[in-house]
Amino acid sequence: MPTTPSVLAKRLLLGSDPVRRAIYIVGLMPAVWTFYLGLMDQLGADPQNVLERTLGLWALRFLILTLAITPLRRLGGPSLIRYRRTLGLLAFYYALMHLSVYLVLDKDFDLAAIWADIVKRPYITVGMLAFAILVPLAVTSNNASIRRLGGAAWARLHKLVYVAIAAAALHFIMLVKVWAVEPLIYAAIVATLLGYRLGAYLMKPQKRRAANPASSVRPAN
Repeated sequence: MPTTPSVLAKRLLLGSDPVRRAIYIVGLMPAVWTFYLGLMDQLGADPQNVLERTLGLWALRFLILTLAITPLRRLGGPSLIRYRRTLGLLAFYYALMHLSVYLVLDKDFDLAAIWADIVKRPYITVGMLAFAILVPLAVTSNNASIRRLGGAAWARLHKLVYVAIAAAALHFIMLVKVWAVEPLIYAAIVATLLGYRLGAYLMKPQKRRAANPASSVRPAN
């Protein structure tokens, strides 16, 4: 039986695995609910700002969940590695919605005004940088890209997520423009996750030497 375009679109957006599809559906519920509240005029005095910030915050949350999977497994928690790309794509979808609200509702697709914001407002510059990094990561978050790029090259490319999440956290802090508690908490979580990754990277040579003591013995002159 031939695959219909609607089925192909569903697989592209939500995946073919039922667990992954469930994660997508549950993960997108905050966006659906927030848009619903906006349509019902229930987002307060500045609905556009609330909508934009809510979507951006969920993008940051899903990026944090994506980076938390490996430390969680190494610390004895469940292994959720197979769902890491799913969470990463959810982060991208929310970032895309966050950007779309800014482009459509805030700037009405005024390219001159958008460019002026990117140049003159550092928090917009940093936010655009984070999104620009997420685009190639989302496009290559599939098995076909892994085969095409090769596992090592694909892994190197996707390490850019560290830069993206750092930029996203900085974007949040700069957006608020005051030393509020919430963005600092998110920044501390991001710093902890990145610090854990850096520590694990620095420990690798020591672990290799411990596994092969002969490699650390220098020949006598």
